[in-house]
Amino acid sequence: MPKLASAKKNMRKSRAATVRNRAQRSALRSALKKANAADSSAADKKAAVSLLDRAARKGLVHKNLAARNKSRLAKA
Repeated sequence: MPKLASAKKNMRKSRAATVRNRAQRSALRSALKKANAADSSAADKKAAVSLLDRAARKGLVHKNLAARNKSRLAKA
């Protein structure tokens, strides 16, 4: 356990960020699976692209991963 107040705060912040990132990454993956399903609609694909853009902008996923997934969605 950290002793310094700043180290304790950093630990709290990183724990909160981890929980937030895990939830957002899970939502992104779920949206991608839904968009890649055989019976997906245009709205599903649009939602997935929007989530990919946001995730790449926020640093949740790499920008090349987002671009690759968007390309695959457009091609499908």
